[in-house]
Amino acid sequence: MVGFWGNMKVLVLNSGSSSIKYALFDMQTQTALVQGVLERIGEKQSVHQYHVEQGNTQILHAPIDNHQQGLTAIFLLLAELALLKNTADLLCIGHRVVHGGEKFCQPVLIDSLVLTEIKKMIPLAPLHNPANITGIEEAMDYAKGIPQVAVFDTAFHQTMPAHAYQYAVPQAWYQEKGVRRYGFHGTSHFYVAKQAAVYLKRPLESLNMITLHLGNGASMAAIAAGKSIDTTMGMTPLEGVMMGTRCGDLDPAIVFYLNRLGLSNAAIESALNKQSGLKGLCGENDMRSVHEMARAGDELAKLALAMYSYRIKKYIGAYFAVLGHVDALVFTGGIGEHDSWLRAQCCAQLSALGIAIDQHKNVQADGKLSEINQLGCGLKVLVIETNEELEIAQQAVVCVKQ
Repeated sequence: MVGFWGNMKVLVLNSGSSSIKYALFDMQTQTALVQGVLERIGEKQSVHQYHVEQGNTQILHAPIDNHQQGLTAIFLLLAELALLKNTADLLCIGHRVVHGGEKFCQPVLIDSLVLTEIKKMIPLAPLHNPANITGIEEAMDYAKGIPQVAVFDTAFHQTMPAHAYQYAVPQAWYQEKGVRRYGFHGTSHFYVAKQAAVYLKRPLESLNMITLHLGNGASMAAIAAGKSIDTTMGMTPLEGVMMGTRCGDLDPAIVFYLNRLGLSNAAIESALNKQSGLKGLCGENDMRSVHEMARAGDELAKLALAMYSYRIKKYIGAYFAVLGHVDALVFTGGIGEHDSWLRAQCCAQLSALGIAIDQHKNVQADGKLSEINQLGCGLKVLVIETNEELEIAQQAVVCVKQ
């Protein structure tokens, strides 16, 4: 492994509309030398938080007017920390791109033609792809000559069969307008599936599993023989299980009903994405706050928790039906890794499916790889810490070396 990776550094960038998340990896040791996020770009007081390996989180405050200045600040910091003398020390830069449509099912080296294709996906992800593109363009300009690799959230789910990804709508909508289910969180689902295979000491291609990425955004995937055959998010990240601020599955006629009552499409779209889910029900989208409210007797918080776990449980049952046989149930993401109560609720009364939680193991599990099923269960219930940035770095290196 060391001989393959060599002594190489890879920078991973996840560019948002007003933020840049980043991580610098030493691929010889597969560890992050530094991870950080620069937020509030374009505001008077930008915030730059970073965490050096085996160090405390540091917070810097300085005005950052645009993404170009943001990248400059990141590279200056890497130089000050003696982690990167200049961009020439990089093997490549890996970029998270939310939507690759049907065009991209693998990571790809970015050139002008690829960038043009990514721009064509903007209508499919108007809130995400433009910011991803901005980060790519600034990085290509700043680090001239350094290979840039796009890694797509949608790529892992491109193995879904047509009966899973197509909607029951006029076929012309799919053929001419790209209306279909794409799925997201692909890098996370793929990463934890591989980690589960290593833990179980079996080839990924021999395993069926259900992976649950539960954070402020949440999705599940049915993985057969190591490949995604279904996932809860759809054409956009709005479909599927209930989330922090997103509604999840919804009767589409509700939109028409609200239109007739005078709400604009823009207002409805904003509400369904930013004011729904946990926040829409009880006013909070942070799961920790929702738990505190529920413990204090707030009935809407209790309802929100019940709905959240109920909808996940329904998809667990559905994916058992899709897969036929399941070797492992894998929880990941900020909530999936740290919320033992929710894990227990999602798995409660599923003994008929072979799911049996050991409550002591479940409470003890906190992010790191843990097996929380009862002793002797053939179906493993695992908690695995996701690492999307490392997955992007690994895929970027493989892409560059092909």
